[in-house]
Amino acid sequence: MTDYPGRLNEVLADFAFVTSRSERAELLMDWADRFTPVPADIAAPPYPADHRVPFCESDAYVWANPEGNGSLRLYFAVENPQGLSAMALAAILTESLSGLPAAWIATVTPDIVLKLFGNDISMGKGQGLMGMVTMVQVAAKAYRQG
Repeated sequence: MTDYPGRLNEVLADFAFVTSRSERAELLMDWADRFTPVPADIAAPPYPADHRVPFCESDAYVWANPEGNGSLRLYFAVENPQGLSAMALAAILTESLSGLPAAWIATVTPDIVLKLFGNDISMGKGQGLMGMVTMVQVAAKAYRQG
């Protein structure tokens, strides 16, 4: 397994032990229940288009705000109330990466989507979820260079 920053390795290890589709769905639903939308003091609807995840069926948005000392705090909005997969991924990324140095966050690649959701994820859903991770990665790289 690739060495990812923060709690992400632990989360990925939990998913690596999942043996059935129903067990994976249950674990993802648990994560979706932990989703907390972006606070109003960070952003409010209508959200700016430059924060919108391309190809995301759940109409997700991403923010990576500097906390000082080179770290970032991640925030997400998922406008589709049926977007449980996007909510689950947002909760995982928030809880496992927020507050870490941007340099560490920038090492996270979209391949984690397959590790979390399994290889049988639909192409449309996979593109949107991978887009969420890509936006986080790009924001972290931009912050490091900025």
